[in-house]
Amino acid sequence: MTITPSQRTESDTWSDTKLLYALEEVVEKELNRHIGVAKEWMPHEYVPWSDGRNFDGVMGGEAWSPEQSKVTEIGRISLIVNLLTEDNLPSYHHEIATMFGRDGAWGTWVHRWTAEEGRHAIAMRDYLLTTRAVDPVELERFRMTHMSEGFESDNSHSMLHSVAYVAFQELATRISHRNTGKESGDPICDRMLARIATDENLHMVFYRNLLGAALELAPNQAMQAIRDVVVGFRMPGHGMPGFERSAARIAIGGIYNLRIHHDDVLMPVLRHLKVLEFTGLGPDGTKAQEELGFFMGELNAQAVKFDERREALLARRAARAAS
Repeated sequence: MTITPSQRTESDTWSDTKLLYALEEVVEKELNRHIGVAKEWMPHEYVPWSDGRNFDGVMGGEAWSPEQSKVTEIGRISLIVNLLTEDNLPSYHHEIATMFGRDGAWGTWVHRWTAEEGRHAIAMRDYLLTTRAVDPVELERFRMTHMSEGFESDNSHSMLHSVAYVAFQELATRISHRNTGKESGDPICDRMLARIATDENLHMVFYRNLLGAALELAPNQAMQAIRDVVVGFRMPGHGMPGFERSAARIAIGGIYNLRIHHDDVLMPVLRHLKVLEFTGLGPDGTKAQEELGFFMGELNAQAVKFDERREALLARRAARAAS
């Protein structure tokens, strides 16, 4: 993709169709890079099948009970949230296929991404059921409820907003999986989620690089999209049953919270693309950049307050446990 100075003007308003066409070359380049570095892996190799046994029901096995789980309580909560999020892949595929199309490099990426993401739910569910890490009845009921409600992206109105969102969301998912593994208390779970997190990181790099190209091509529109996405960011699983309560416990557990969101998700992408230092913007782009900078400062201040409250809460819990 070659960008001439005349393309970077405030007066240019890029339609989704025009942007999709203009970025096709970048998508093809990033797709080829991704395929070159992505390594094949088999979900079944990360599941300790020898630990499995029949559940109660038609097989007449043993009913599930909490003491059978090898993972920590916070690990179990986060694993359920992460798996239910991955379960909604059909809806995510529909969203990006509708936005990006099914032809050319865009279509090849959409299908490749979907196929890779499909492995995540396979591996996680097989692990959870084989090791009896979670209540299988509750998990299935949650899945049915969550998927029956469907999913609609907050950013389906705009191609640039969609690209900006997934650049941050893929990194957020990587961090969530990785921290869940570390806090799970089970080395097998940790290894599985580390492998899944590697996929998510590669997906993030694809979208981050695509967002960088869009920022060069349509800087003012892209800057506004980045601002909107960062300010209104929500994880894709926000509609699942009990999400707010689970998210609060995950935050206190140190798996994903305001500090992590600011330091490990938003800032790395903004820093890599030099979003807050980007020059040559028109009035709308400059305004969006300034508002983004202000928001990041406010978010950091909120994260400081959250850290203080979390430390105080954990100290009280430790004191009660010691008494």
